[in-house]
Amino acid sequence: MRVYASVLRIPDYRKLWIGAVISLLGDGATWTALAWIAVSTRGAGTLGVLGVCYSGPVLLGGLLAGKVVDRFSRRKLLVFDSVVRGAAMLAVPLLYVAHVLNPWHLYVVAAIFGLFKIIPIGIIPAVLPELVPKKQLPTAIALEAVAYGAAGMVGPALGGLLIPLIGGYWVLALDCASYLVFAGFVLSLKARLDRPGAGAETTGDQSAVSAERSSWRPVVAFVVRDRVMLVITITFTIFNVAMGMLIVAQPWLAHERLPGGATMLGVLVGGLAGAEMIGSLIAGAIKPAVRPMLRIGLLQVISGSGLLLLLGANPVLVLVGQLVCGLPAMLMTVSSQSVRYQRTPEVLRGRTMTLMRTLMHSAYPLGAIVAGPLLAGDHYTVVVLTMVVAAGAPGLLTLGLVRNAVVNKREPETPAGPAPQVAAEPVGQTPVLAAKSAQDG
Repeated sequence: MRVYASVLRIPDYRKLWIGAVISLLGDGATWTALAWIAVSTRGAGTLGVLGVCYSGPVLLGGLLAGKVVDRFSRRKLLVFDSVVRGAAMLAVPLLYVAHVLNPWHLYVVAAIFGLFKIIPIGIIPAVLPELVPKKQLPTAIALEAVAYGAAGMVGPALGGLLIPLIGGYWVLALDCASYLVFAGFVLSLKARLDRPGAGAETTGDQSAVSAERSSWRPVVAFVVRDRVMLVITITFTIFNVAMGMLIVAQPWLAHERLPGGATMLGVLVGGLAGAEMIGSLIAGAIKPAVRPMLRIGLLQVISGSGLLLLLGANPVLVLVGQLVCGLPAMLMTVSSQSVRYQRTPEVLRGRTMTLMRTLMHSAYPLGAIVAGPLLAGDHYTVVVLTMVVAAGAPGLLTLGLVRNAVVNKREPETPAGPAPQVAAEPVGQTPVLAAKSAQDG
């Protein structure tokens, strides 16, 4: 724990981390509130639509974010995101008080959340090298994963407890406040969080540099030509189809099969996040694997197998199954992030993280689309078995293609065309072995 405490003594990192935890707590409570409002007022059929709206726009948001994360001030982008999403959350209780709230309002709010959430998901890991010394970067990014896990565990449970007390609508008002708190912490940072290389371009080249910093072409070329990066992107995207199905299955279970209602929903969502937090803590403490893709593949298989315990909808087995799924899922995600940080040039890092996380998060709505109609038709067993295949099969693909990849070496590139041109990295700022932020994987 000393290594974690030493990183939290860095003022700017501590402010960013605390602000992110508070904001993520609000997000966790918000999904519980939105899902409960939807399922209790309009039935299970609305969960699929809500799940798609909540996670679907991330693909469009990622495409737009990629145009700005390496081109404009990261500080301003983080504040802008917080203000927009906070206003969207506040709209729900205001509409409720005015007696004009309709289901489509919930879908719009969920869509705004999904559209903008990729901004901090892409920016926060990209700015960490600016906030902490290189030797402490792996611990700093492991703590980012811990923040996601801890907030994801407490937030949904807090939402489940608050819904019977103040109502789901006012839980969303609290989330609005959490966004504003995060924006305040970001504005208080001494680090400027400018775009990469700000001030280094000459006036004559500025327009060309700006265009290059907003282009997806070098990023896509880099990911496609690096076999390990490509396998990580594909397999984690498939894995997240299962996680998207689980997001929809949790409120359905709490409403239809398990006792406890909204409180049980908070326990289910928080239990999975708690397992992920434990995985993050373990990942930050263990030695990085020499062959990380072998570790990642095995963990994917174990994680998918854990979902088998959801069969039968026994409350204890469901919670244990989520533990067996969530803990190795976070271990493999931290391992993958360390690989991504080492292999990605600094000038491409913001867009590369945004691209990969966008593709991975875009799988959640696909899972919601699959699970929603099946659960509405009471085909729960089919949903569970589909989740098992979607979560476990990527591990077999990883083991079959890149299990022997060594952490300090890149796979040979394909001979088709020249390598993407990227700017040279400043001395002392080469990609480093680092760990990960939660739920990208």
